[in-house]
Order: sequence, then structure tokens, then C-alpha cells
Amino acid sequence: MPPVFRFAPSPNGYLHLGHALSALLNDDLARKASGRLLLRIEDIDTARCRPEFEAAIYQDLGWLGIAWEQPVRRQSEHLARYRQAIEKLSAEGLVYPSFESRAEIARLLAQQDANSRWPCDPDGVPLYPGAAKSLPSGERTRLLESGAPYALRLDMAAACARAGDLGWIEDGEGPDGETGAVTARPQAWGDVILARKETPTSYHLAVVVDDALQGVTDVVRGRDLFWSTSVHRLLQRLLDLPQPAYRHHRLILDGAGGKLSKSTAATGLRELRAAGATPTGIRRLVGLA
Repeated sequence: MPPVFRFAPSPNGYLHLGHALSALLNDDLARKASGRLLLRIEDIDTARCRPEFEAAIYQDLGWLGIAWEQPVRRQSEHLARYRQAIEKLSAEGLVYPSFESRAEIARLLAQQDANSRWPCDPDGVPLYPGAAKSLPSGERTRLLESGAPYALRLDMAAACARAGDLGWIEDGEGPDGETGAVTARPQAWGDVILARKETPTSYHLAVVVDDALQGVTDVVRGRDLFWSTSVHRLLQRLLDLPQPAYRHHRLILDGAGGKLSKSTAATGLRELRAAGATPTGIRRLVGLA
């Protein structure tokens, strides 16, 4: 069977040079291996994703000379699949609802951080500080039946105990030079959110479900998602999903050394095209031969 690659942008802004690097690299590797290239639109964030951004993705990729298989998978059309995954994890006692608002979590963090620095995940976000996991079942039921907002969280300790040791073979390079056999550290993320009341999935859950359903064999993405692979390997083990090969590539950084933003017009593909850039020029800008 030919290898299957994918490019999976979110339509919450226009593509920039960082997206171009990832899309072109996936396309190059798929062509070299006589494989397939899929396009997935990760549009679960209905508040930020817009049709004009999705249309621009197709335009920019077409201009770069990238061809992908049809049909395009749009996550918003497959919410039932993510619910099934949540139900499986819930049936095994690995998911619990938390009811604190963002403001309440901020207050809890301020209290916890009074004497010592509260731990953060690999993205620098403080770990969940609440105690919803220990709520009595009656109180949990009462809150759910009241219609209170909630987030469904993975009980990380129980999940790691169930899954055992995890890792992956890195064909690219992590942020600190990690390559080859990498030990997964999902516990570094704490009790990650898998879904919310108003959104039946999260990035972590949707990406592993989609990769499995689409038969993706090779995940090629930016180095900023390197340690997210720990959570993805955990969910793959818990949901009995296949493990793809992973390759994390370098990032295109801005002048201050930070990750590019979709709001940075100077690196936007639409702006560069309007200024006279060519697809060949874009390849040179992102460091591809």
C-alpha cells in the first residue's frame, strides 16, 4: 500500500510561509514515495473558522502547485465519530467533567502559585488546578443536569496506568534535537481537555481519530507539535488506533524569533503573491530546493 500523507490547516486565518513549508514538504515526500496526499480542514472552532479562509486555503495550495485527493475531509462534518471516541473512553472511566470557568481557573492558579510556581505543560500553559475529578457523583450529575458549561478531561494518571510505556520513532527532529526513539511523556500535559459542552472534540482527540479513519501513515508537521505527539500516542493506545510514522520539521520564524502568526501579513501567501512572488520563489523562501 502506498504511504498516505496529509496537510491539515485550520480555516481561522490566511496561510503564511510556515504553512507553505509544511504543505510543500508533505507534497514533496508523497511524490517521492509515490504516495497519496490528503487535505483535511480542521474547522471545529466554529467561533474563529470562516468560509473565506477555507476558500483561500484551496486557492493558495493550488497556486503553489499542490494537488490533493478528493474529497476534502472537514472535521465539522464528522462530529459523531469524535463522540464515539469520547464514549469509549468514558465507558472505561478515563474521562470526567470539570465545571470551572476560565476566570475561576485563573483564581485557583493564583492561589496555588502563591508559594511555588505551578507546573505548566510543554506549551507553557498551567496544568489544570481544580478538583473536579473528586466531585461526588451526585454533585456531578446535578451540575450536568443543570445545563452548566463543562469541559471533558482525560484522567491522565488513570490513562497512563492503563496504557503503559509509550514512545515513537522520530524521523525529523524535536525542539531540543530529539530524534530516533523518543519516550512519550503525556503526563506532562496534565488532564487535557478532550471536548467541551459546546464542542464535541478537541484538537488532540480529533487528530488521532481522523488520522486513523483516513489511513494516514506519515504525519509530517511543525516542531511546535512535537510534544503533542505524547498525548496522541496515548490516545492511539487507549482507542486501539494505528500508530503513524512521525516527522517534525523546523519552523519558519519571524524577525523576533517567534512562531509565525496568521495575522502577520508580511509572511502571508496572499500578500506575497500580490507583491509578485512566484511558487518557485516561495520554495526558496522556506528553504526547499
